[in-house]
Amino acid sequence: MSERRFNPGAVDGRWQARWEAENTFTADSGSPKPKSYVLEMFPYPSGRIHMGHVRNYTMGDVLARYKRMRGHEVLHPMGWDAFGMPAENAAMEKGVHPGGWTRDNIAHMKAQLKRIGFALDWTREFATCDPEYYGHEQALFLDLHNAGLVYRREAEVNWDPVDQTVLANEQVIDGKGWRSGAPVEKRKLNQWFLKITDFADDLLEGLESLDRWPDKVRLMQENWIGRSRGLEFSFSLSDGTRLPVYSTRPDTIFGASFVAVAADHPVAQAVAQRNAAAQGFIAECKRGGTTAAEVETAEKLGFDTGLTARHPFTDTQLPVFIANFVLMDYGTGAVMGVPGHDSRDFEFATKYGLPIPRVVGRSTADADAPLAEADTDDGLIVNSGFLDGMSVDEAKAEVIRRAEAGGWGQGRTVWRLRDWGVSRQRYWGTPIPFIHCAACGVVAVPRDQLPVVLPEDVSFDAPGNPLERHPTWAQVGCPQCSGPARRETDTLDTFVDSSWYFLRFASQPADKPFDAAEVAQWLPVEQYIGGVEHAILHLLYARFWTRALQRAGRLEVAEPFASLFTQGMVTHETYQLGDGSWLSPDQVRRDGADWVRISDGLPVTAGRVVKMSKSKKNVVDPDAIVDRYGADAVRWFMLSDSPPERDLPWSDAGIEGCWRFVQRAWRLFGQYDAVATGEDKALLRKAHQATAAVAQDIEALGFNKAVARLYDLANAIEKAAPSASRSEAIRTLLLLLSPMMPHLAEEAWAELGENGLIADAPWPSVDPALLAEDEVTVAVQVKGKLRDTLTVAKGADTAHLQELALASEKVQRSIDGAAIRKIIVVPDRLVNIVV
Repeated sequence: MSERRFNPGAVDGRWQARWEAENTFTADSGSPKPKSYVLEMFPYPSGRIHMGHVRNYTMGDVLARYKRMRGHEVLHPMGWDAFGMPAENAAMEKGVHPGGWTRDNIAHMKAQLKRIGFALDWTREFATCDPEYYGHEQALFLDLHNAGLVYRREAEVNWDPVDQTVLANEQVIDGKGWRSGAPVEKRKLNQWFLKITDFADDLLEGLESLDRWPDKVRLMQENWIGRSRGLEFSFSLSDGTRLPVYSTRPDTIFGASFVAVAADHPVAQAVAQRNAAAQGFIAECKRGGTTAAEVETAEKLGFDTGLTARHPFTDTQLPVFIANFVLMDYGTGAVMGVPGHDSRDFEFATKYGLPIPRVVGRSTADADAPLAEADTDDGLIVNSGFLDGMSVDEAKAEVIRRAEAGGWGQGRTVWRLRDWGVSRQRYWGTPIPFIHCAACGVVAVPRDQLPVVLPEDVSFDAPGNPLERHPTWAQVGCPQCSGPARRETDTLDTFVDSSWYFLRFASQPADKPFDAAEVAQWLPVEQYIGGVEHAILHLLYARFWTRALQRAGRLEVAEPFASLFTQGMVTHETYQLGDGSWLSPDQVRRDGADWVRISDGLPVTAGRVVKMSKSKKNVVDPDAIVDRYGADAVRWFMLSDSPPERDLPWSDAGIEGCWRFVQRAWRLFGQYDAVATGEDKALLRKAHQATAAVAQDIEALGFNKAVARLYDLANAIEKAAPSASRSEAIRTLLLLLSPMMPHLAEEAWAELGENGLIADAPWPSVDPALLAEDEVTVAVQVKGKLRDTLTVAKGADTAHLQELALASEKVQRSIDGAAIRKIIVVPDRLVNIVV
């Protein structure tokens, strides 16, 4: 064995086939073993896996294999987040059906994942575009409707007039559709919503229990939910009407210098009816960006309505503007402008020459300090009459108290979180299971008629939703009166598909979405792994769905994911020609200190190391790397070079080094001698310490630390003389490596004559007596300089340490016959000889 090189091309596929044939990684819900659910966020079937996938799934795979070795029944499933826009784009651009395109991609990506040897339970595989899956999703949607958590109302949406579809805020870029580039319009359409706001308090408070989530993710969710306590009151307008506003900073009420309303506020609409200029301004606002980031960064524009609002304390008349930075769906759609202490208000007031009074300072001495920019820090209230000298919190409470006592305002808690609009005017998604009848209204599809299946014979030769144009699919009889009716042609937001998939992985009865008792055996997911880009929407929606299903009586668990890990990205250097075009790593080579294009020698500029992306072509094909180095070298590289939460720079030198270690480990395993004799207690101690430490590292997802310890153990084994202890250490190293290099481990396990699969073998046991060091290294100094070291038994007495130090030839040369004045001994650490 030690004379042969390890050949992954001949080995990897053989063990992968055996794992599959023996159902090695199939989870048994009926097992009496403790349950462990390890899950990585399932992929979108784009056609090829990338190195980010490989890193993500390798981390989860090591943990899943380790948990099996520790005696757990492990659920480690895989499926496909298969609905969504890219498939429809492919249908339009390539003239293919979204379903065929998606399933071809799934087949290819599944084959790629299998090549890397992931310990996945493929028996539970599904794609969210399977009618069986989305039929159960439709049933759950009806459950939530029956629980009062689904409703339909008219709402303003972003409408792309070219693609003829609603766009999410994130799909509007500089006021234009992300795909068509057409100016986006605001329209009012009837849309379906989920009442996520009913759970705002619970979702926020539940974050406190998620102590195994990254702090940054919890903070992001907390900010997205956005609970704030403030004052809701009404301004008296000059036309005799009242304007409700909401302020989170009632302490700054004496700093108000204007009032602003959203473009679609009733006050704005009323002004526009009699003012053509106001109509034009509102139309301009509707063409602007709609994301929070775009509103924040866009130039702050306003239209003076000519109305004024009376200040509740000073009776000052404040001008009322229509403003492009005020959103109708937050608070009341109207704001009190306090430019001295809000950045947007400051920009607006500066543009329109409005007063900018200071009402908060570090101390009362700051009352007359000028403001070059908005001061958003807390401090003491100034220039505010009866509030002067109060802290911000004291002033908030006092203003709310006076407003409530005077009957002109009320303290109120509001949320940034909005109900989840789930309607999408797309074909490739889950049909919403409702029917519209002229006589009966909106009627739920009977459960015995689920799933409502997407028609296959659709056309993408025109913009818009093909379900609207289909000649027969939408035509249906009303379930209540049997009269002519029409199916709902909107489909569900694909975030719905990923909000409960982890439940279906845990339990897959044919007649219902899941069995609550079986789900309770597996959930919450012990370890969830995925990118931080899903920190808000996906994770928040999944937390909402478990709570909603709990309220609907379908589920016992509230929090779906006990522990969350967000891994770093895989990065690579970028390469560009002089004309700015990007080149892939396999198109360039080094020429001395420079880079050139391989095909023609043209000079190439090496750029920053950034996330691998198709647009910059700095991608490395996993298939090509596996072909060359085998799955285990790729897995080892993904674990070894960076802490898992940080980005991992890809390097050819790095993968080459991993390949060399694969061969080195193979040679070591070939030196196992079952009949060797003799004891090497130091090596045994090293092996037992490594066993305990690697276990701790894997459980903490500190894979790079575990790798370093295994390198250290391999070094110690190589230096040790043949003995029974050395063979035991080799066997231990093999077991510790097996979750990371499973193919090499299986092959070596068989070569060693062991029975069964190493995948089924237990984690090595640890002797606690061998975890503590019984030898220490003691420094010996002469005249304060290190001259030698001693390896001695821990706790050696002072006389023995002095004797050993003076017996050292290096020490005697340093003393060189001088008289010894004294010897200072620090037990287990130091002998200092003073001459």
